[in-house]
Amino acid sequence: MAFDGIVTKAIASELQELAGARMDKIFQPNKNTILLGFYLDGHHYLLNLCTDAQNYRIHLTTHPKSNPKVAPNFCMVLRKHLLGLHIKSITTNNLERLVVIDFEGFDEVNDIISKRLIVELMGKHCNIILLDEQNIIIDSLRHIHNEDSTRVIVPHVKYVYPATSKYNFLDCLHFQDFYEKISSSSKDAIYDIFNGISKSFIEASMSRLGIETFQQNNLEKLYHYLQEIIHRTDSNLLDFQLIDAKKRDYFLIEAETESSPFHLNFFLDDFYHEKETSEEFKTYRDSILKMILDLFKKYKKRLLNIDEKLNACKDMEKYQIYGELITANLYQIPNQNVKQITLDNYYDNQKITIPLDDRYSPSVNAKRFFKKYHKLKNALEIVTSQKEETMKELTYIESIVYELENSSTLEEISEIFEEISENVIFKEKTEHLKNKKKAKVKKSSLTKNKKVSFNPFKYTIDGYTLLVGRNNKENDYLTLKYAKKTDLWFHTKDIHGSHAILQLNPNQLLDDSLLIQCAEIVAYHSKARNSSNVPVDICETKYVKKPNGAKPGMVIYTNHKTLYVNPKKRI
Repeated sequence: MAFDGIVTKAIASELQELAGARMDKIFQPNKNTILLGFYLDGHHYLLNLCTDAQNYRIHLTTHPKSNPKVAPNFCMVLRKHLLGLHIKSITTNNLERLVVIDFEGFDEVNDIISKRLIVELMGKHCNIILLDEQNIIIDSLRHIHNEDSTRVIVPHVKYVYPATSKYNFLDCLHFQDFYEKISSSSKDAIYDIFNGISKSFIEASMSRLGIETFQQNNLEKLYHYLQEIIHRTDSNLLDFQLIDAKKRDYFLIEAETESSPFHLNFFLDDFYHEKETSEEFKTYRDSILKMILDLFKKYKKRLLNIDEKLNACKDMEKYQIYGELITANLYQIPNQNVKQITLDNYYDNQKITIPLDDRYSPSVNAKRFFKKYHKLKNALEIVTSQKEETMKELTYIESIVYELENSSTLEEISEIFEEISENVIFKEKTEHLKNKKKAKVKKSSLTKNKKVSFNPFKYTIDGYTLLVGRNNKENDYLTLKYAKKTDLWFHTKDIHGSHAILQLNPNQLLDDSLLIQCAEIVAYHSKARNSSNVPVDICETKYVKKPNGAKPGMVIYTNHKTLYVNPKKRI
């Protein structure tokens, strides 16, 4: 459900337990988030105030975020006025999506001072506003200058609470009041008539109660259910339930027993952390994938142009023959400008008609044929080299696309971005993304080089350990640095996929069953995951080499054998 007035009331009720807590930390990780740190009875708490238009909310959090080196202006204002103060109360007004946090403390001369922080959770109009004792705005996260509105949110202006044209559900003390307001309204949806009740909560409540139509008896059942839920917001007798298996939404339900302190807060903390991480992952991956695919199209177009030039070079031998035949028969050719000439071709003992440019004599035409031949011959060498390099780049780009499509965490995306940033073909494209936040990459204890992120997939098969790389740089490190010469190396034949190492002791005997199981895992970690009868090459690590200048993940190998297996993942 949306973070509506009912959820706001329930969360604020739990947060009231923080009354008396001392403010000791304030952070602003991004333009939409303020984190308030409190200390109470030997425990530290972190309150998340998020004003994102899609994921606005307030709750305690155990997922701290990285902070900028220089705190934004509003964060500095909050630190100046709130650090050292104690929470007096955390309240809401009816079912408004508005939380009021009152602070009190002492100034330098021990006079009592009070401050108020207003958290408005209203979609794209979200705001956090700091007030003094007279409700005068000290500062706000977002300044609002609107001459057509009675609400102007700027410093030194008296704060005005937001107005609404909807009814207050808490004023409906009896079902008849509720029913009359619905009957007299021109709107046909409860969430459009009453403030603080979201569409998703009404739909989930109707589903829970088995209601399909808004007949009077059904409305009465719904009214009493809403009253019960709202009544329980002042107790610990509420819980959240996920709406579907994909965990895309949640709604409040009654709890049979009293829940633990801050249970609702920490549920929302985990829910939104998972949701935002998933959204950030998708956005980050898609932005890099788009950049990669654009570059892939550019190189494919380049390859088409190269192929056209190669086709033109196919005729170069013909021009050489034309020049040689004219030169050999020049003594018997009239020195006249003509459009064509027929001569004996001593290469196949056939007559051949040679087209000429009638602006020039036959001898000059012969020189022009030789010049064209040498030009195409030189072009063939250059273009052949260009095609070889372009094919290598396309192969490398395809491997990056494979990695991106099979990545599952921000850390993996960050490592891929780091890899392509070091490659000259991506340098221009990656510059504008470098300032974006990157996920922190944790180093595995397996690494021998602290500068290299190394956290491969690890499988245990019949007591043996199989390590599978997650990206090109990790493949290189796994194969060329980490593995011993006696280990076995696996890779799908002519198919993009991960390098894998089966760790062995010298002269250790293996049975075919173990190799097949390892090959099945390697086939699963490849582009041929959904195929059958996938070829997997196996050799000792000492036979795997990396050519000078080769792209990350690109190697050559010898002394191998090939197994054909069906991809299979083992746990």
